[in-house]
Amino acid sequence: MATIKSKSNQTFFQKLKTFLWKAFLWFLGSSFFFVLLFKWLPVPFTPLMVTRAIEQKFAGEEMTCSHNWVPLEEISSNMQKAVISSEDGTFLTHHGFDFSAMQKAFKNNERGKKIKGGSTISQQTAKNVFLWQGRSYLRKGLEAYFTVLIEIIWGKERIMEVYLNSIEMGKGVYGVQAAADYWYKTNASSLTKNQAAGIAAILPNPRKFKASNSSAYINKRKGKIMQNMRHIGKIKY
Repeated sequence: MATIKSKSNQTFFQKLKTFLWKAFLWFLGSSFFFVLLFKWLPVPFTPLMVTRAIEQKFAGEEMTCSHNWVPLEEISSNMQKAVISSEDGTFLTHHGFDFSAMQKAFKNNERGKKIKGGSTISQQTAKNVFLWQGRSYLRKGLEAYFTVLIEIIWGKERIMEVYLNSIEMGKGVYGVQAAADYWYKTNASSLTKNQAAGIAAILPNPRKFKASNSSAYINKRKGKIMQNMRHIGKIKY
């Protein structure tokens, strides 16, 4: 009887091992497939867009999603400089992670200060395109995995292009083209330094803050971003 039970347990663990191995290979294959796919094709929607639409539905609000993809060459260099200045000052030189910023964020969080989490533009792009929102070790681990993949396969120029076309820039507003129209009634290619800095200034909480007719807090952030933009020369990816 004990022998039969032992064989049954052994068979179960063998099946579980086989299942987990196949699931791992499936994950690797599918993740490589989608990263390669989005190296060339526009990202049609992100998990965050779906999440926000569901939230709006349950809140009894109209489901809105303004998202118009434009190639990087049709996005003002002012916008690119603005997000580098506000979100990731070492974007052009790091390999996906800014460890000094992460260490600083960790130390400040330990002291109870509410600041940015130290995520780079590459990490934010990986999270926005491939993962769900929230905080967990699993999500952070997957975020690191996808960050490495897009740094290797996409490169900086494509990461910036996807980032600027995918991030939330207002309530129901995703990507710089939709944001330029929503906030300033203009195109992504025509954004001035002041307008680009205005959009970049609200990125920590784009559903709370306004890029135009802004609060004193956002205007102060905008001023700092514009000041930092002056130190960024011609962007070379």
